[in-house]
Amino acid sequence: MGNHRIKLVAENRKARHDYIIEDRYEAGIVLVGTEVKSLRMGKANLKDSYARIKNGEVFVYQMHIGAYPFAYYNNHDPLRPRKLLLHRHEIKKLYGKVNEKGYALIPLKLYFKEGKAKLDLALARGKQSHDKRETIRRRDQKRELDRERKNNR
Repeated sequence: MGNHRIKLVAENRKARHDYIIEDRYEAGIVLVGTEVKSLRMGKANLKDSYARIKNGEVFVYQMHIGAYPFAYYNNHDPLRPRKLLLHRHEIKKLYGKVNEKGYALIPLKLYFKEGKAKLDLALARGKQSHDKRETIRRRDQKRELDRERKNNR
């Protein structure tokens, strides 16, 4: 994502720890004005957010967009479900996978791309605790190796 036209708003760091990411999709988000303004101020949190397919449409839940401080009236509900924009064939593919065992739709990043709010959506499988231990073990081994290399220069 080295494109200078992309402005990262929020990232779900815990997702990589809790899930094995199989595939990623870029989705547009249907937002109201105060939400867009809050996002431009960086007031968003993807922690505990997830997406579901409902009646052939994809919605993101538990994505927190803080209230816009300068709105006098008609401010948005920070946790309201928001519709995601994906191509019909992408939704069909996701629907097939999500209905198989163990797949979830997890938002990874929320960003602006050429002025439009986008969500990096992952098709992911929950990690079991032994997977997590394995990931931690690998990371520790790599860290140890890197340390050895550094010291042997």
